[in-house]
Amino acid sequence: MDPNVITIAEDVSGMPTLCRPTEEGGVGFDYRLGMAIPDKWIQLLKTKSDEDWNIGNIVHTLTNRRWKENTVAYAESHDQALVGDKTIAFWLMDKEMYTHMSTLSDPSLIIDRGIALHKMIRLITHGLGGEAYLNFMGNEFGHPEWLDFPHIDNNESYHYARRQWHLVDDQILKYRFLNEFDRAMHHTEEKYHWLDCLPAYVSWKHEDDKVIAFERNNLLFLFNFHSTKSFTDYRIGVELAGKYRVVLSSDDAEFGGFNRIDKNVEHHTFPEGWAGRRNYMQLYLPCRTACILAPQ
Repeated sequence: MDPNVITIAEDVSGMPTLCRPTEEGGVGFDYRLGMAIPDKWIQLLKTKSDEDWNIGNIVHTLTNRRWKENTVAYAESHDQALVGDKTIAFWLMDKEMYTHMSTLSDPSLIIDRGIALHKMIRLITHGLGGEAYLNFMGNEFGHPEWLDFPHIDNNESYHYARRQWHLVDDQILKYRFLNEFDRAMHHTEEKYHWLDCLPAYVSWKHEDDKVIAFERNNLLFLFNFHSTKSFTDYRIGVELAGKYRVVLSSDDAEFGGFNRIDKNVEHHTFPEGWAGRRNYMQLYLPCRTACILAPQ
């Protein structure tokens, strides 16, 4: 194998040893695509209300991979971005995107929900779903429509053979909020390197609260998917003792959020076991938000 080449298998069979070296009897691919992940998100957005999302099933889908078989995680597949289904953003916000994505328009609960969940879906996929992350063009800023190239079935039309890049460049439109979050998410990973370490340890997945907590490379990832409930002094287990500070919050105003998470607060651990971890801390978890805390 050429050491300068990375090989990625597009495989849904779950074939054992697909990403193990040939000298171990494996097929020899470096990575496999986590194809079940985007399918899970679209299934939820198509068929389930927020209140019916199964938290345990989401975690299972994101973590269901063989130990040390590297997986490329992605939230939106080519079926949504390129072929003709709806994008994640369009499933979340639909026609409201044509009327309420301006910062000058009246507030829209549909847009607020869509922007919040779009950020959360991408971050939990990035943090929990694998050892690499794939983005289909446009998903980083919530492109409303799929892209299709000319072919016989669309009468060789160029109508959908474009990405509307001007949407993210327009400072009046809320697409820039999603794009800024995507930028911050990748910059945070570049600083703390959770993708090139062991898979996460999930300590909490609460169905009624819709809260997920996991640790990866000493970072603490927190997600509150509940549509209405915000929690004060929510207890979360953590292995590493000390003080922590939020290094990324989906609720920052620059990402289209409501600034409910104070990034200046130091969160201190208590030396008592909780959720299978040696220590715990208590935090404020607003509804439909995600954050990452790093030890200081």
